[in-house]
Amino acid sequence: MITQATIADAAELSILVNSAYRGETSKKGWTTEADLLEGTRTTEEELKTIITSSNHYILKFTQNEKIIGSVLLIAKKEVLYLGMLTVSPELQNGGIGKQLLQAAEQLAQQLELSRIQMTVIGIRKELLAWYIRNGYEDTGLREPFPFGEGDKALTSAPLDFMVLEKKITS
Repeated sequence: MITQATIADAAELSILVNSAYRGETSKKGWTTEADLLEGTRTTEEELKTIITSSNHYILKFTQNEKIIGSVLLIAKKEVLYLGMLTVSPELQNGGIGKQLLQAAEQLAQQLELSRIQMTVIGIRKELLAWYIRNGYEDTGLREPFPFGEGDKALTSAPLDFMVLEKKITS
């Protein structure tokens, strides 16, 4: 079931997101950044701030009372920004990510936003291909990777972001 996360979910979401993006556990899934970056992807405090911010949404995918997927959505003037799409590493490739993308599209329609935009590390070819299969297109725009405190690159390849976008029809 997909519902909006609350502040009470912040600790569980933090564990989920960090386990899917960084560290050894993330290597059980195919969307890991563990070979590219070292450091914490997010914190419980950051998630609490996001959840309580206006125009910010975290949708959670719950199964058997456990959060197994989530996505961050930020309503901007003309676009819904999608970030931190997360599925538990052991459950990836089961359609949960696609369901979260569909829920994001429904939210964009409810908010009367005609586009969803996201950024993906450019060297993550498998992940980029997955988003393209799901209707996202490369806008040609690039952004520098925003290294956070404690982030460390584990590759000499450039870690820039590709901006992807999908037009949403009513």
